[in-house]
Formats: sequence, C-alpha cells, structure tokens
Amino acid sequence: MKVMIRKSAEGQLTAYVPKKDLEEPIVSVEKTGMWGGKITLGNGWELALPDMAAGTTLPITVEAKRLSAD
Repeated sequence: MKVMIRKSAEGQLTAYVPKKDLEEPIVSVEKTGMWGGKITLGNGWELALPDMAAGTTLPITVEAKRLSAD
C-alpha cells in the first residue's frame, strides 16, 4: 500500500495512508534508520518499509506492506 511518511515541525514522524484516509503518528521503529524495517503506528498497525538510503529526505511516498490485521 502507498504510505506517505513525513516529519512535523516538532520532529514527530507520521504516516498517511491515502486509500484509507488515515493519518497516524509513528510510535516505534524497528531499525535506527527506519528504512528496511518495521514501524508501528499509533492505531497499532505494523508496516514493513522498503530499503532506502539513510539520508532519504522527507516527505516521501513509499510502497509499504501491512503486517498486522488490526
């Protein structure tokens, strides 16, 4: 699914899923650089992000895979 990841002025990472019209904060990241690992959203969804360079600028839209059913 397409997911837009951005960082607010306060430094909070958020994920927006256009197909679901859902915007949630990213509450945990599996890997320090975030890319190529799992993230957890505020609503409990877990998403696997693609591998990308550590210096990738935000905002960016990526193809992520939903890991959790809730």
